Amino acid sequence: MITSLGADLIGLSLALVAGIILGCVFFYSLWFTVQKGLQSHYAALWFLGGVIVRMSVAVLVFYWVSSGDVGRMVSCLVGFILGRLLVTKYLAMREKTAQLKGGLSNAP
Repeated sequence: MITSLGADLIGLSLALVAGIILGCVFFYSLWFTVQKGLQSHYAALWFLGGVIVRMSVAVLVFYWVSSGDVGRMVSCLVGFILGRLLVTKYLAMREKTAQLKGGLSNAP
């Protein structure tokens, strides 16, 4: 039988995981939008559309995950920040790998 504390921990854990997923999707789509916007003739459309979609999804997910509970909201926010850190590390590692591959192809 799950106690009240156990149910709270499960809810907080699920909110944390949802926040991590949301943060990863949010910040990767931000990176994608900037890349596409810089290469496009319709940069304003990319940036404006990206902001509207990203913010709408983020607000809706935060509202849905929290269900009116401040603890779940904070847990989701912590996960969101962790997701940002994960995406930042992933993109930096990906860029470094691309630079290394590019440097090797120019070798004699």
